[in-house]
This record gives sequence, C-alpha cells and structure tokens, in this order.
Amino acid sequence: MIMTGTLADAEQQLVDDFSMLGDWNSRYEYIIEMGKELPAFPDELRTEAHEVYGCQSQVWLEASLNGGGGMVLQADSNALITKGLVALLVHLYNGRRPEEVQRATLDFMRGIGLASHLTPSRVNGLQAMFKKIQEHAARLAA
Repeated sequence: MIMTGTLADAEQQLVDDFSMLGDWNSRYEYIIEMGKELPAFPDELRTEAHEVYGCQSQVWLEASLNGGGGMVLQADSNALITKGLVALLVHLYNGRRPEEVQRATLDFMRGIGLASHLTPSRVNGLQAMFKKIQEHAARLAA
C-alpha cells in the first residue's frame, strides 16, 4: 500500500483508526489483520542480511526505491503480532521519500497507546524495526 498525504496525516489516521476499535482485543486483531495483508515476502530475501536484529521473533525487511523516488518496503515475520507491527510501519512509510522517513519518529504510538500494551520485548522489536527502516532510508537517500 502506498500512502498519500503527509506522514503526519497518515499517523493521525492510524491513531483515529485505533481509537475507534475500543478494547485491546480488537486492536490486536486489527494489528494481526494488517500483517495478513502484507504482500508475500520473497524467499530469496529471507537472509541474514535482511533480518532485523533486536526482535524476539524473526523479522525480515528490504527497502528499495520506486521510479518516483519513494521507498518500497517489503517485510515479513514468523509471528502474527510482530508481522502486524512491521506491517503497521510498512503501511506508514511505504512510498514515502527517504528524507521524510529519516525525520520520522514513533511519537504517534503514544496516541495509539500501543507501547503500554506490548511486552517490553515487543516494544524493543518495534524500535528495532523502525531503526532498520530508518537505516534503509539513510542508505537510499545517499
């Protein structure tokens, strides 16, 4: 999915979407559904070079540029919630210019309330995935 509008608009839309879900069981289901919607991740990219370290589960992430200079993110995980979390990040940053992604923060997560409902290891994993996306953005911006 390629995002339109500003990153701040996309972040606010996610906050709004999560606020409509009510309880945390519904929110977790939404996260899992986001993961199920990720396109298939190519087997040839399931390598150490594409693995995100710092996650309790296995996570793979690849980034390239499209013809318009936006990032094309591909990701997968072997765990449902983790796959949903990486899908959330892909949803936000796919199609964005690398320079915009480099300036991004995870501040919008406070609006969702996600960090307070994830285990510390999942929070660390989310931060590792975000850091890896930003590393890709720096590489692609150079």
